[in-house]
Amino acid sequence: MEKLIDWLLAGDAAVRWQTMRDLLDAPEQAWQAERQRTAISGWGAQFLALQEPSGQWGGGIYSPKWVSTTYTLLTLCDIGLPGDCEAARRGAELVVSSLLGPTCDDAFYRKLAALDRCIVGMMLRIGINYNIDKTRIEAIVANLLQEMMPDGAWNCRRNRRPTPHHSSFHTTFNVLEGLHAYLAWGQGAQHEAVLAAQQSALSFMLEHHLFLSDKTGEVVNSKFTYFSFPTRWFYDVLRGLSYFALVDAPRDARLQEAMDVLHGRRRKDGTWPVQNKHSGRVFFDMEKTGGPSRWNTLRALRVLRWWNGELAAV
Repeated sequence: MEKLIDWLLAGDAAVRWQTMRDLLDAPEQAWQAERQRTAISGWGAQFLALQEPSGQWGGGIYSPKWVSTTYTLLTLCDIGLPGDCEAARRGAELVVSSLLGPTCDDAFYRKLAALDRCIVGMMLRIGINYNIDKTRIEAIVANLLQEMMPDGAWNCRRNRRPTPHHSSFHTTFNVLEGLHAYLAWGQGAQHEAVLAAQQSALSFMLEHHLFLSDKTGEVVNSKFTYFSFPTRWFYDVLRGLSYFALVDAPRDARLQEAMDVLHGRRRKDGTWPVQNKHSGRVFFDMEKTGGPSRWNTLRALRVLRWWNGELAAV
């Protein structure tokens, strides 16, 4: 285990600071100092250097995938780029203003109602991480709460034809990650309602054991069992388990099949690979597909620590 931790600490600052915080219980002063380095070195600095004079990345707001402003900022959220980074704050304002508007006027609400819930969840996460105004944050959250499906989660196609009758795993986790950012923010007026919505969505996922049909017990989509990073808008079992660990959810027996998938994807050297790369343009690859992944190893070890209750057991 010590060698595995040393290997993580030999990686990018993005991996180092999260390893220090989540696996080593380092003092906050120490991991925060390492986190600050993400703006001046490694992957974080590389992404920041690619920002255009307009404040965008990749020549667009939501597309082209995966070099657009939205997807670059989502990766910077994963990296943990600090919220006071002016370049990221400028990009976040561009995303929300371009897709919805600068103020909560009638046009803002019309656009918000028409936008896919996946994108709304992404905007919420980006907006909170990089400090857009509270008024628009609360409006986005209210929309997500109103747009829950009868089964307790979310689907991007909610208002399309044919009308879906089942929530989407993909959409649900894009929304949940935004809502978690809202809860962590600690300034929201809708805190209790968001907690209830989060619990509803987690219950929906537990009914599916994270990747199984609630009707047949079969795997919904085999791609859910292969781990990617960055996840983009896609769901997989590691993304689901990571969220349960993040919110310190109760250990539930219905997660055992997903935990078995996690164990089964571990390499003989104790690491986990990036198994599934989502097609699209990239500025650069943080890691090679198929090889040992510090990102996925860190994420998996966080899950195991939560599941087992102690690092020694991973």
